[in-house]
Amino acid sequence: MKKAIIAMVVSLLVLISAIVWFIVARPVNSGESIQFVIILIMVGFGLFIAYRRLNGARHGEPQEDELSKQILQKSAALSYYISLYLWLVIMYLTDKYKGETDVMFGWGILGMAVIFGLSWVFYYFRGIGNA
Repeated sequence: MKKAIIAMVVSLLVLISAIVWFIVARPVNSGESIQFVIILIMVGFGLFIAYRRLNGARHGEPQEDELSKQILQKSAALSYYISLYLWLVIMYLTDKYKGETDVMFGWGILGMAVIFGLSWVFYYFRGIGNA
């Protein structure tokens, strides 16, 4: 229950700070708009996980079972592996197009979050097999 409340609070804090950032940062270019949408999707993912945990705790289900731990472990491993290639592409593009380093770090971190979310959704709906 504590983890669900912490996840909910962190997601809401990220949402509030992203909204403040989006309102204060004028003029907003298309790259920042895309980043804002990605942040909203990741906050929605965090709120979904927190809601599932709170709902499970209300019904007396265990907070973490073996399946959810294995799904989390498999998705973390897959997202780490894919993120290594993401960072190689980002380094190549930064070198080739002389991009700003801090902007590329922001895109890399958002990309890692999206990759983790997609890998978690993949293993959640596909299952992990007989591992």
